[in-house]
Amino acid sequence: MKFFVDTANIDDIAELAATGLIDGVTTNPSLVAKSGRPFKDVIKEICALVEGPVSAEVVATDYDGMIKEGRKLAKIAENVTVKLPLTWDGLKACKTLTGEGTMVNVTLCFSANQALLAAKAGATFISPFIGRLDDINLDGMELISDIRQIYDNYLFDTEILAASIRTANHVKESALAGADVATMPPNVIKSLANHPLTDKGLETFLADAKKAGIKV
Repeated sequence: MKFFVDTANIDDIAELAATGLIDGVTTNPSLVAKSGRPFKDVIKEICALVEGPVSAEVVATDYDGMIKEGRKLAKIAENVTVKLPLTWDGLKACKTLTGEGTMVNVTLCFSANQALLAAKAGATFISPFIGRLDDINLDGMELISDIRQIYDNYLFDTEILAASIRTANHVKESALAGADVATMPPNVIKSLANHPLTDKGLETFLADAKKAGIKV
């Protein structure tokens, strides 16, 4: 499974990229706005920090506007992935941009039928929003499993990018359900390494080493 970090914070991205565990980045206009810097400048800097896909979202809602913005975003760097909403105009724009060789991440997916349309439109990634489905008492993991089965049935190349991930358990369940990618905030990525028994075992080991007078 690939790990993308969901942030526009340059320091967080640089720290995680240095570990070699991050395969890409997802952003949105709200995350970039928090930096207080021009949108294109932030995306360009992020693209220089990671080799993998960097999702940059359009703000237009009509086909012509999406195409215009998408083409501009794609020129920032070779690893820019244009992020489009799962609307009818978004699907049309996806078909056009992917036909031009641009990577596209179709976002705000909440049903298997939507994911099927995105794959037929040539999307590079489909982003089902797990946490938001959980918020309305629906099973986000069931959606991941349904999309996985459909894509496998018809050999679609579109990768399932599990989004709106909020907990370490979401990551595990997404991996079990067959998601290709999980995108998550920096704190969730770091939490994956945590376990109380690991902490306890390390504490015991260090105590025993101290008693035995072991030094390195």
